[in-house]
Amino acid sequence: MTTIKQPEITFTNTAISKIQSIKLEKSNPNLKLRLYIVGGGCSGFQYGFALEEEVQEDDLTLDRDNAIFAMVDSLSAPYLKGAVVDYLQNLQGARFVVQNPNAETTCGCGSSFSLKENNQENTTSK
Repeated sequence: MTTIKQPEITFTNTAISKIQSIKLEKSNPNLKLRLYIVGGGCSGFQYGFALEEEVQEDDLTLDRDNAIFAMVDSLSAPYLKGAVVDYLQNLQGARFVVQNPNAETTCGCGSSFSLKENNQENTTSK
């Protein structure tokens, strides 16, 4: 049996409400938001979001009221330590956004970032 830990990531009430709203819209109470990091984008890394039903064995989960609403894979979690995920609706559109203290720079759209040098060394040596 794998112990699933809660990552050090905060979701705002607005983000959690949007996830709950998506579950209702899709008529699927099993949906969860997956947050992940991939290489690419104009700054080196970018955030990814996906809706999934299944929690994978190495996922770190976030829950409220004993229900999992989001998950992060164990490889992405160190890059997101201390991050805050929010949901914004403005002139640029509606989207989940990440405020990441591990990011040194971000691109104009906010979906791409580069890591602070000391954080990159710490996460790649594990």
